[in-house]
Amino acid sequence: MDTSDELRIEAPHRELLDQILDKWSLSVLNELCERPCRFNELRRSIPQVTQKSLTATLRRLERNGVIEREVVSTRPVAVRYRITPLGKTLRHPVDVLLAWAAQHMPAIERAREAFEATDENGARSTGSA
Repeated sequence: MDTSDELRIEAPHRELLDQILDKWSLSVLNELCERPCRFNELRRSIPQVTQKSLTATLRRLERNGVIEREVVSTRPVAVRYRITPLGKTLRHPVDVLLAWAAQHMPAIERAREAFEATDENGARSTGSA
């Protein structure tokens, strides 16, 4: 068997994908692709995110080099976030994933409905003894 086509996600890759493709990261990246934003601007544009989650998301994205944090010398001192050139390279792969989801959403919805119907009837096994 030729394993060259085998999908392998090593631990460092899995960690990175978990950090840049999570719920809040995609929302933050969507905003920062449009323009640099201050923290409170991001909070207003993503009202569902908590301050703690937004802070953690920004730190993860900065750590991975996807966004940068700039201290603006104003009174009071402000922090502005912007996407980096590396972060901009994520646009195409994310767009491909979103296009895939849009194309296959009807099949995914049918699968979900079938799963839920089977689960409600108790016909699905959980795999545990």
